[in-house]
Amino acid sequence: MSWPIIRALVTKDLTLFFRNRFFAFISVLGIVAYVVVYFLMPASVDEELDIGLYAPVLPPIFEQLQGDGLSIETVDSVDTLKDGVTEGRFLSGVVLPEDIMEKLAAGDKVTVDVYFASDTPEELKDAVTNLIQELAYIQSGQILAVDISEEIIGPDMLGMQIPPRDRMIPFFAIFLILTETLGLSSLISEEIEGRTAQALLITPMTVNGLFLAKGITGVTLAFGQALLFIAITGGLNQQPLIILLTLLLGAILVTGIGFLLASAGKDLMSVMAWGLPAIIILAVPAFGVMFPGTVSDWVKVIPSYYLVDTVHLSANFGFSWGDIWQNLLILLGFDIAFVLLGIIVLRRKLT
Repeated sequence: MSWPIIRALVTKDLTLFFRNRFFAFISVLGIVAYVVVYFLMPASVDEELDIGLYAPVLPPIFEQLQGDGLSIETVDSVDTLKDGVTEGRFLSGVVLPEDIMEKLAAGDKVTVDVYFASDTPEELKDAVTNLIQELAYIQSGQILAVDISEEIIGPDMLGMQIPPRDRMIPFFAIFLILTETLGLSSLISEEIEGRTAQALLITPMTVNGLFLAKGITGVTLAFGQALLFIAITGGLNQQPLIILLTLLLGAILVTGIGFLLASAGKDLMSVMAWGLPAIIILAVPAFGVMFPGTVSDWVKVIPSYYLVDTVHLSANFGFSWGDIWQNLLILLGFDIAFVLLGIIVLRRKLT
């Protein structure tokens, strides 16, 4: 294996990539556009009290209470209430007991179940609790003992509520990585169809060296652009080593997928035909981060889930190695599987 030849081939591939006006344009445009969108997004969260309410018997005071930063929406079941909290439509969900009016009239203790989103800050929890106690006082005209039974839906991330734009960091990062998959696969497929790759094998370049050179090119393009975006947007402020390793593993993953796409396509258009559906599928987990509750556990079968989830938890919540090592291990397993499969399939096309 000749490293000078590999280095020359990588340099040639990178040069050809950026000479391609289409990929050069969308690469630069992607980074610039994503950075601009990120900084245009709100840097803080909306803390208006959007409360979901399930009440078999609705006290009159709740019907009158609206406005001034408070919105109460009644739902028809506890399950609907929980879904609303999980999806982020409600900051909290309140369940009133069926006999609440009788207990209020008798001055008995009332137990109210309250569901909170996993990232609800403590001060907003206190606000909801105080609101319920105040309403009980207004309704009955006397101070009552109200027990608040709190339940956190999802992992408890108390005090770590994040702005919407920070949820977009994994979304944009994975799109930058996935875009380079098309560039690499198009470059390889055109060299195979033009017999350039086969001609290289006549030289001291070996098949293994050729794959290594293409792999380095793909990882460099994907990793470099995603890293640039995350660095600009402050995504490396927490757990930078974890994020760097995760992006590297993600770049290796899409390089293996790029090999598979290159074996299926003959030119840019055929690569796009195969590549766009693959990108859409791989991007699904990122939508789950941006819009919690829109996808269920089935999304874990998509390899990119472990890339998106790790970047999200590390960059936005500061999760440590001990919290996400399983994600990294699974992502590494997908890397090995896709790279080996891509090499096997592409080798058959070369020989």
